[in-house]
Amino acid sequence: MAGTTPGTPRVLRAMNDRAALDLLLEHGPLSRTKLGKLTGLSKPTASQLLARLEAAGLVVATGTSEGRPGPSAQLYAVNPRAAYVAGLDVTAHRIVAAVADVTGETAGTYELPTRGRLGDGVVRQVTEALDGAVAEAGISRADVHRAVVGTPGAFDPGTGRLRYASHLPGWHSPTLLDELAVCLPMPVEYENDVNLVAVAEQRLGAARGHEDFVLLWNEEGLGAALVINGRLHRGFTGGAGEVGFLPVPGTPLVRQVVKANAGGFQELAGAQAVPRLATALGITTPHQPYAEVAAGLLARAAAAWEQDPALTELLRRYAQRLATGLASLTAVLDPGLIVLSGGLVSSGGELLRSLIQSELAELAASRPRLALGLIDRHPVLRGALERALADTRDEVFDTSR
Repeated sequence: MAGTTPGTPRVLRAMNDRAALDLLLEHGPLSRTKLGKLTGLSKPTASQLLARLEAAGLVVATGTSEGRPGPSAQLYAVNPRAAYVAGLDVTAHRIVAAVADVTGETAGTYELPTRGRLGDGVVRQVTEALDGAVAEAGISRADVHRAVVGTPGAFDPGTGRLRYASHLPGWHSPTLLDELAVCLPMPVEYENDVNLVAVAEQRLGAARGHEDFVLLWNEEGLGAALVINGRLHRGFTGGAGEVGFLPVPGTPLVRQVVKANAGGFQELAGAQAVPRLATALGITTPHQPYAEVAAGLLARAAAAWEQDPALTELLRRYAQRLATGLASLTAVLDPGLIVLSGGLVSSGGELLRSLIQSELAELAASRPRLALGLIDRHPVLRGALERALADTRDEVFDTSR
């Protein structure tokens, strides 16, 4: 149609509007003059653009510039109330929900413990968690434009059923997504939790500016996210990156991996492997959940490097085990960057990263750079919000319609 042909005034205005909104998100409040310089628009055109966006409710006047030579100038910013999004991080024990405004600022959060609440039903748990975050944000459920839910495993696009996450109670009903769609008034997307960590790192963290990278998540379980040409690679059933099932040397071959909910790499380098290594080295371990024990042991080992022989050997062996699985990924994908994320890696810190880097240099033909993840607080939730924000901004900021 003529009204949407590239190059027409309407489309050019919409392109300028989006460019201006993106600059306001990046830089914060700007004056007409500064926005004009950044966009290359004349001052009159920038003034018309801001007036148009203000009338559409997409920008607001936020005050004036002060402390500079010359008269003060009116400043403009993206209207945070133009849209809201929600993200949910689901584990076997709790659901954490958050609401963010269109600028990305978190407006409300809520954590719902779910252990022992299977009788409540997943739909009720999801809506309760979402409503808690919405209430703290001071808005209604209807104000949320889009929601993204992160879960272990992945929903098979062919069947709509959750795969690779048998430990997540109540989430395997074939009608679950339809039931949630009835109760939630906004579009909802479902994504693997580790994939969402990769989204957060690509938008805000260690993978900014990288189109091809692998993210290894290491907490209670091992998982990976694969980003190729800037896009997540999910695989035929959504199971790309389920590297815990990867057969690796150094551990018995695991059969029926889905039923066992484990595989070679998980057995070799998952959280449960760290206390076993410690015991074999004569290190006493407390009677606590194995993920907590593993994180504590790795933190102690990093702090006692080359001072305590047993702890030093623990860290060295664990680095070798992680590098063993990463060598297989490197041989297939040849990434330029591998981001190491999750509680166990962060406990070992920079020392563990450097040990893995040295081991990988000997095990792999190519030598990707290893980096520690930078999003260390609720990375799944941050990734869910970033994913929801990207789609919502594309919709709300489109002034060509």
